[in-house]
Amino acid sequence: MTLLQDELKIRKIHELFDMKLALPSYQRPYSWSVKSTNTLFYDIYNAYKEGLQEYRIGSVILHKENKKYNIVDGQQRLTTLSILLYCLGEKNLGLLQEKYSKLSNDAILTNYEILSKRINELSEDEQNKYKKYLLEHSTVVQIVTDSEQEAFQFFDSQNSRGKELKPHDLLKSYHLREMNDEEENQKIKIINQWENVNEDDLNDLFKIYLYPLTQWYKGKSGLNYSTRKIDVFKGIKTTNVFNYAIYHKASNIFVEQFNANGSNELLASRALNQFQLTQPLIAGKRFFNYTLHYKNLLEQVKKLIHKVHTNEQIPSKRTGDLYIKQLYECTLLFFVDRFGIENVSKVIMQQLYTWSYSLRLVMDAVYPQTISKYVRGKHERINHGFRLLTEISEMNDIGELKLITLEKPNVEDRNKKKYKAVYDLLCEWNRW
Repeated sequence: MTLLQDELKIRKIHELFDMKLALPSYQRPYSWSVKSTNTLFYDIYNAYKEGLQEYRIGSVILHKENKKYNIVDGQQRLTTLSILLYCLGEKNLGLLQEKYSKLSNDAILTNYEILSKRINELSEDEQNKYKKYLLEHSTVVQIVTDSEQEAFQFFDSQNSRGKELKPHDLLKSYHLREMNDEEENQKIKIINQWENVNEDDLNDLFKIYLYPLTQWYKGKSGLNYSTRKIDVFKGIKTTNVFNYAIYHKASNIFVEQFNANGSNELLASRALNQFQLTQPLIAGKRFFNYTLHYKNLLEQVKKLIHKVHTNEQIPSKRTGDLYIKQLYECTLLFFVDRFGIENVSKVIMQQLYTWSYSLRLVMDAVYPQTISKYVRGKHERINHGFRLLTEISEMNDIGELKLITLEKPNVEDRNKKKYKAVYDLLCEWNRW
């Protein structure tokens, strides 16, 4: 990868902040915790007290665009350093003049209060010496490219070798790179929607639901989702011109134009859905729409389950109970993805609940490996050789699910008592 060799250097903090630094629209909100902020303050303070000639704070990756330097990696740390310098009397720092979201502003104010308190604990003489040490003896490794894509690639490779980011962070940077031809306001709109989603919810969406489902129906394990397995969600590049790619790109474009033109209103139908878990996604902006689509669909599925079942019918006391609940949610999500939530009847839910919770009744302990074996038809105790998700992926009509006959589980008396509400419901629904 080509870097700007003349700008690959160790920068003193005062030199770095003399540059025209900028926050591109795709950056996540500023969110450094109070703990991280205090740690940074004391790390620099301890280095100053120990008389270290140089204190290395870390590295920053910058994308040079004309005369400005977009921060690709290091935004959180540099913003915190800006707040610290502001507390030390440096009032004209460019980064603090940037436009921040409300979430970022709240974090900035919180950390401003913390750092103001830390600074006020020092004598005036110590404040001046601390400030001088920060500006002249604290350094960062500066990495600069003139290509936004290369900056992201270096960012990805650095993080895959060091502290591992969450998979969706790397997917975000990958698909933003695929949006080079999009208007800036379109990027901002998409990123704002993405950043409004809770981080843990995003992680769970991919790890617990989307990744397993895209693997299970193919007979694969679906376990151990990580940054090493994100290729599943990289999709088809818009520059791909092979036959299979043209077909999928054309279908996405058609659906988008159909909905945009209001054709669905003419036919008195809802907007057409362009996503399917059994089909590849298109890289770029559609990945973000794909993610938000399945987040919303999963929320609908969870509401439906809550509406139909009592708490006792969806036990949650044990870890294994949670795995079974997630299996039920996954299975219903997969059905809804293919046929629509409006086509979920009581009979459909009976079938999916019976298949999911039969495993709970025959097992004293349930682990992710247990679930993986079961969905692939490899569990010895119940429904051996039967792959429900594969069956659903090949169905042409919802009536086909109703015709499936599931095995009656051989339930020990202790589990009949432990999971009485589940057992009673299965007996009622299946006339056991």
